Amino acid sequence: MRSERCHSREPAEKARRENFPVASRLLPRRHRDHLMALYGFARTVDDLGDEGRPGDRLRLLDEVEADLARLYDGHPPRLGPLRTLARTVQECSIPAEPFRRLVEANRRDQTVTGYETFDELLGYCELSANPVGHLVLYVFGEVSGPRLALSDKVCSALQVIEHCQDVGEDHRRGRVYLPQEDLRRAGCPIGDLAAAATSPRLREVVAVQAGRAATMLAEGEPIVASLSGFARTAVAGYVAGGHATLAALSGARYDVLGRAVRPRRVRLLGAWARVLMTMSRPDAGLRRLPSA
Repeated sequence: MRSERCHSREPAEKARRENFPVASRLLPRRHRDHLMALYGFARTVDDLGDEGRPGDRLRLLDEVEADLARLYDGHPPRLGPLRTLARTVQECSIPAEPFRRLVEANRRDQTVTGYETFDELLGYCELSANPVGHLVLYVFGEVSGPRLALSDKVCSALQVIEHCQDVGEDHRRGRVYLPQEDLRRAGCPIGDLAAAATSPRLREVVAVQAGRAATMLAEGEPIVASLSGFARTAVAGYVAGGHATLAALSGARYDVLGRAVRPRRVRLLGAWARVLMTMSRPDAGLRRLPSA
């Protein structure tokens, strides 16, 4: 059995492989700790849904949700990631619903292997990605209806971008997150997703998804201008990760099977600075939004 110390390092190690800075050292320790607690929960749930034994996954997800209920009922959680999460839930007054939606997204992954339209895929993102943005806003005490709507645009965009990067890996797991109607329109058979090299037809489909993600990211980016202080810094980093990864995909000409397409650190830092600079201008859009 792995030690608790080894297990506790895993989220931090995986966070370094994400497209964006999960908990930047530019933030105070309390914010970093809360963000890592959220990431540890989300990463654990994803790993159970992706890497657990197929016959055990639903049961393991049920155990997570039961432990989540235990936490919100005022009892000590039994699972490590939930024990870490308890302080964040209490100090940031986070409701249970975003966590439950993340569990439900992974339940869906066990039975739904593809999506017919992009709108259907966005429905999945409402479970798998958008709750994360809500949780981040709770950490910074910046929750409002307008911000949640902008956050959803950013998070759905980041999820679609990740689907573009992980076409081959997702297919090996029996899932296709590229809309079926787009594959048919491009004349791209499912077999192309299992090839060693990315066909021109598949590149076309990936490019379409990346273009949609770029539009959503631009629509959600004014959330940065509505924030201030450390919240602005953190959320700008997430937006910048999306821009940097889109640039990497374009630079690779959407060859997502022949290589691992990830943004370089220098590109991410440059995008982060640009987002902060652009969203600090007086004409950036929504400077301050109502708190409720």
